[in-house]
Amino acid sequence: MKSWFLAARPKTLPAAIVPVWVGSAPALFSEKGGSWFLFLCTLFSCICIQIATNLFNDAIDDRKGADTKKRLGPRRVTATGLISSKAVMIGALWFCLAAALFSMPLIQERGWPIVGIGLVSLFFSYGYTGGPWPLAYRGMGEVFVIVFFGFIAVIGSYFVQTGEWREPLIWIVGLQCGLYSCVLIAINNLRDIEEDRETGKITLAVRFGKTFARWEIAFFSLMPVALWYFVGDLSWRFGVYCMALFFFNFRILGGIFRNEPGKKYNRYLALGAAQLMVFALFFTRWLIWDR
Repeated sequence: MKSWFLAARPKTLPAAIVPVWVGSAPALFSEKGGSWFLFLCTLFSCICIQIATNLFNDAIDDRKGADTKKRLGPRRVTATGLISSKAVMIGALWFCLAAALFSMPLIQERGWPIVGIGLVSLFFSYGYTGGPWPLAYRGMGEVFVIVFFGFIAVIGSYFVQTGEWREPLIWIVGLQCGLYSCVLIAINNLRDIEEDRETGKITLAVRFGKTFARWEIAFFSLMPVALWYFVGDLSWRFGVYCMALFFFNFRILGGIFRNEPGKKYNRYLALGAAQLMVFALFFTRWLIWDR
């Protein structure tokens, strides 16, 4: 069980939880009120897709030789022999099935658009690292994250609650979530740049180098704060929000610009996940008291 817990990569789950929360919160805290049942179904479906993606990634990276003894991040269960590749792939398929089952009430409520979103999400849970054109091996990981962990997850969650998707606020918040989630994948790719280069995994960090990767992380970290201008009211509270998020920015950016890629980067990954969750907290605070 401990090995399966490791394979699920629980530290990555904020990237699945936060978009669903911020997409649902405007309805849940509105005068009309949203559906907490639909929120939970959306949340569990997205978590299952995230875990399935992690399991597919674990097994496929091992088959392609992308996880080696030089790995600086957490252990991978397939590469270290804790669980067989076949078992991990079957586990991923079970989580895909669970995601589909949790989505049934969403389909009943909102119809075929949810089917389309679900099928595309399930396909790319495998296609991120598998298939004939794996996104993670072609420098498309950041685009994938912005689209799926930003726009689709946030706007899709809002659509489940309201039946609407044109609300400008939700598009802005979706972009913010996607950018903050990109901080995680970009730090991960910079940390693993040498291993990825040797194994043929062409991430943006490998393609354009360490300097580009560091400034990419800076952009992903700072741009969401600038986007608060379009969401907040520029009151003193807005300044407090920005200062708190800048704390994470300075810690993360100071670390990656001062230090060469190594195990120390795992600390910056943890700060990136915390930054994403604090963003969700501030957004909720703004919805309830400031909006």
